[in-house]
Amino acid sequence: MHHVLHPVPITLLLLGTAMVYIRGWIRIRRSLPNPIPVSRLAAFLGGLALIWIAMASPLASLDDALLIAHMLQHLLIMTVAAPLLLLGARRLVGGGLWFHPAICWLAGTIVVLVWHIPEVFERGMSSEVWHASEQGSFLAAGLLFWWPIVQPWPGVARLPRWSAPLYLFLATLPCDALSAFLTFCDRVVYPSYMSAHRIFGLSALQDQQWAGTLMWVWVTFAYLAPAASITMRLLSPRLDVTVWRSGRAQEAGLFDLR
Repeated sequence: MHHVLHPVPITLLLLGTAMVYIRGWIRIRRSLPNPIPVSRLAAFLGGLALIWIAMASPLASLDDALLIAHMLQHLLIMTVAAPLLLLGARRLVGGGLWFHPAICWLAGTIVVLVWHIPEVFERGMSSEVWHASEQGSFLAAGLLFWWPIVQPWPGVARLPRWSAPLYLFLATLPCDALSAFLTFCDRVVYPSYMSAHRIFGLSALQDQQWAGTLMWVWVTFAYLAPAASITMRLLSPRLDVTVWRSGRAQEAGLFDLR
C-alpha cells in the first residue's frame, strides 16, 4: 500500500498560488486608499504553508504507518489552513445556497464523518487519486465550514454573530462522538493499519487511541476557543452593537486582522 501524494507537484502548485497572491496583494496595496494589511498576506501564506506540511512534507509520508499522522493532516487542513486562507482572502464574493450557514455546517460535518467510515477510509488509502480526493474534500469542506465565521471581505454576513458560538459548539458534537469511538474502541477499526509497518513502538490499537485523543482535544480547542472569544465580544459593554447589526465582520469580527 502506497498512496502518498507526490510532493513536487503539490509544492509547485502552492508556490504558484503564493506568487499569484503576492503579486495581487502588492498591486491592490498600491492602488487602494486603505491598503490590505500585511497580516492578511501572512495569514494566506501561513495557510498555504500548513497545506504543504500536511500534504507534501515528511508528515505526509507517515500516514501509511500511523493513523495519528493521518489525523493530524486532516486537522491541519480543515481547522487551521482553511480559516487562514479565508482570513487572507482579498476579495471573495459570497452568496447563493452554497454559502448558507446550514450548508456550510453540514459540509464540514459530513465530510469528516464519511471519510472515517472504515470502507470509505480504506478506499482513500488505496490509491493516490483517492487520497488526493480525500485531502481536497477536507480543504473544500474546511473553507465552507469556516466561511460563516470568518466572513471573508466583502462577503455578506449571513450568520448572526450571536449564533456563531452555537454553530461552533454543535460542530464539536459529531467530532467528539467519532473521537470517543476511536479512543475507547477495543479493536482496530481500519484494517490497513493492522499490516502497516509499526514505528515509535506503537501498536495499531495504541495508534488509533492516540489519534482519537488528538482529534478530541484539537477539535474542542479549535471550535470552542473561537466560540468563547465571540461570546466575550458579544457580552463586552464596549462593543458597538450597531456594527454587528451592519454585518461588517471586517470591522468587528473575531478574525479582524487590521
